[in-house]
Formats: sequence, C-alpha cells, structure tokens
Amino acid sequence: MELPADLPTGLAETIEPLVRRVLAGNPSAFTFTGTQTYVVGNGADVAVIDPGPADPAHIDAILATVGDACIAAILCTHTHRDHSPAAAPLKARTGAPIIGCAPLILSDDGPRSDEAFDTTYAPDRVLADGESVAGDGWTLEAVATPGHTSNHLCLALVESGALFTGDHVMGWSTSVISPPDGDMAAYMASLAKLQERTDRIYYPAHGPAVENPAQLVRGMMGHRKQRERQVLRQLEGGPQAIPDMVPQMYKGIDTRLYGAAGRSVLAHLIDLENRGAVTRDGDLWVLADAA
Repeated sequence: MELPADLPTGLAETIEPLVRRVLAGNPSAFTFTGTQTYVVGNGADVAVIDPGPADPAHIDAILATVGDACIAAILCTHTHRDHSPAAAPLKARTGAPIIGCAPLILSDDGPRSDEAFDTTYAPDRVLADGESVAGDGWTLEAVATPGHTSNHLCLALVESGALFTGDHVMGWSTSVISPPDGDMAAYMASLAKLQERTDRIYYPAHGPAVENPAQLVRGMMGHRKQRERQVLRQLEGGPQAIPDMVPQMYKGIDTRLYGAAGRSVLAHLIDLENRGAVTRDGDLWVLADAA
C-alpha cells in the first residue's frame, strides 16, 4: 500500500472528544505510515497509549499535545520497538508510571517480519485482562489479545466505545504472527473474543481508524482460515518444506518477502500440528493421515 504524501507527523489531531493522535516519523514496511500514539483525556490528567520509538522529536510532540495536563499513565499494548521504547524517556521527563502489557524480550528464530522486542521496557504495573486505569473523565480497560505477541493488550475506552487495538487488528494489513512467540491459535481466539464485543470503532497503532470493526474481524478470521486450507492443499501432494510452499501460496509477491511469508506459514503449521492435522519430519511437513 502506497504511503500518503501529506502525513501530519508530530502534530496532534483530535479524532474524537477524548482522543488525540500523534504520528511518529517512523514509516516502514512494518509500521505503514508510522506509529500512532494516542493521548486520551481532555481534563486535568491524560493517558498516553503506545508512546512509540525513543525519538526525541516524537516525545516532544507528545508532551506538546499533553500541554499542562498531568500524564496519569503511559500505556503500551505490547513491546515491539515501534511501540514502547519512548515509555522510559517519557517517564523520566514526567514521572508518569508505565502501565499495560507484561515485559517480554525474545529473539526470533527466523527472518524478521516485524519489529524486534524492546529491551528497555520496565512497567510499574501490569494490567491483567479486565483490569482498568482511570483518570479525569476517562477509563481504559485492558482486553488481553495474545497472538501477534503473547503479551499483547487492547485497551477499551469505556466512555466512548473505542478500542485501541495496537497491532492485533489493523485496517491496512493483517497482523504478523511469527513463532516462537507469535501464536496462530491464540490469535484466532483473540479475534473471536473481539467478535463478541460491541466496540464502536477501532484505533490501531498503524493506519486509519476501523469504522466497521465487526465486519473487519469476520473478514480477518476468514482470511486466516483460507490460508489454513491453502496449507493443507499444499500438503495433499506429499511432504513439503516451507520454502517450497511459499511461492505457491503467495504468488506475485516480492521474493524478498518470502522469508516473512514463511513465518506465517510456520504459524499455521504449528497450529495444525497441535491439532493433530499435520506432522513434521525435520524440515518436511506432511498430512497426519498420510504419515
């Protein structure tokens, strides 16, 4: 997807009465137009969601948006380096507590298909599913949504029906599910969990707001189930390795993305293996009833 040319990087946009958005200057294949930091509240105190990369210009933009208000909480949906590194310097400048997801530092065992983990993240309080943090006119409730990462949280703004979805649900792209921490079964269960909710609108960390949440979540679940069927069809012809499956399943994509696509195929295969549908022998995968 082509990036818009006139992005308001570093400028506060009011997107609803309780929510302002500040775009970081870190566009990439992983982040689309960049990380969107959200400032929640318009009274004496506010919350900052996904403070983003430790870029001094972005941190200054967040503080300019906050103005004279007190930051009651710095909240992170997960700990990839495009989401949480600014939390520590923002805390150092304001004294605000870091609240949200649990710490998680892993090195991937394959080609990077998203950002690496933030080694500096040190929360003062970890939010469990259903726990909340509140301030002057706003309440944010944690919705545990593992899958993209095992520590991923969405945050529901109780007063307006908005859900801050981090990287779990985005309108511009499907979420990366990359083992060993990325888990397809957990991701699908988290999508099903959102499907049962009645949130009015989604504000992802990257890309535009999602104004038809239920429809998008249904489509995302259908897309993943279609990929799973593709995997099974590939194995109907006999044992295969992931590098042989990717060109058949992702026809037309840039070959430089084959490694990242392979991570998604691996996530599906691990899920199918755990359900007894496939087995593996070294690098080869085979249908369980053909083994």
